[in-house]
Amino acid sequence: MKRKILAVLLVLAMSCGVMACAKQEEKKSIAGDTNNDGQVDMGTEDNVEVNKKNSAEHMNSYEASTSGKWEAMFTPMDIEGRAIDMANFDLTPTAEELEAMKKEPAYGEKVLYYMADGCTAGPTVAAHLGYYKEAGLESEGVKGNSYTEALGAGQATVAVGHIATMLVPITNQVDLTFTGGAHIGCKSLYVLADSEYETTEDLKGTTISAPNGIGKSDYNITCLLLDADGIDPKKDVQISAVTADACITAMTNGEISAALLSDTFAYSMVKDGTLKCVRSLLDDDFADENCCMIAMNRTFTKENPVISKKITQAVQKAHAYMRDNSEEATKMLIEQGWNGGNYEMNVMLNNSLQFGLAQDFTEVSLRDVVEKYVKLDLIESMDNVDEIMDLAWTPVLD
Repeated sequence: MKRKILAVLLVLAMSCGVMACAKQEEKKSIAGDTNNDGQVDMGTEDNVEVNKKNSAEHMNSYEASTSGKWEAMFTPMDIEGRAIDMANFDLTPTAEELEAMKKEPAYGEKVLYYMADGCTAGPTVAAHLGYYKEAGLESEGVKGNSYTEALGAGQATVAVGHIATMLVPITNQVDLTFTGGAHIGCKSLYVLADSEYETTEDLKGTTISAPNGIGKSDYNITCLLLDADGIDPKKDVQISAVTADACITAMTNGEISAALLSDTFAYSMVKDGTLKCVRSLLDDDFADENCCMIAMNRTFTKENPVISKKITQAVQKAHAYMRDNSEEATKMLIEQGWNGGNYEMNVMLNNSLQFGLAQDFTEVSLRDVVEKYVKLDLIESMDNVDEIMDLAWTPVLD
């Protein structure tokens, strides 16, 4: 009898262990985390309130989130020279371009565009709308765990992603470069709505979460937001990694004071009174800076300058379409599974991103970011801004 009881207990223990493992395995996959990096970048909720009456005039993050006019943060500011004009551009290669393309080693090969979702879907949208074909190119989508790795290894030709993700690897000799500006905005610093924190100054001496990890994009963006307000991110605060889905609990328990979250993820929680926003990449002093860039393999761009130009043109024409037709584009993105959650929310957020940034605007903005990265020691392997720009910026549309 004792043996039978022990056997039953052992089976029960093993069953519980398997269930615990299963739950742990489930926790690794966060809804809306398309990159599996602990940060949510795609909406998951359909029942979200959007009051368009609140968006008549742009407000900065804290004012918008605490005044009952949250939508106002997503009202774009007019900035001259920010948008690239590609909506009606004819991508068909000229006779001169075609002859030059034929002499390049990649002629006849497929453009391998990295299939990303949400605000980084530009290269995929370009394929969907037939823009690579219009540019005289064949294309094929590729997937992976990291667009930085895929581009650096030559497994992808083009991708859109965060400066904050790719700039440091570029300075560490990863074989990629930026060829154009994609959009602004998309992430902000959030605290509990009923907390004492109202400014970044209030966060001094506390712990802030960068959900996708120390030294990665969330960490770098958090550093930039704090530095803009005179807060030393290495001395005045502690930055840790708490995944986006666990941040609210961590704030409630007092483990962290704030978290850098995607606006897509946090939007509904500001509306229902859970969160408020204390700093954002959509605030007026960041509205003239790139968040995401078009990136390509650097060796490819050197060996194939004309093909690289046509690829970048195709992606920028897709961005221009997404900027000028936010409702139509958002509907298409949702239908294709590249956006998720509430349609009206996505229209508003996509409109705030100002897809398709002009070359001159992008170059000035990128240089400013490089200078900040050097100042904050986010880049450690190089300290000459001009040398970093030579690696990071390849303006193929010039």
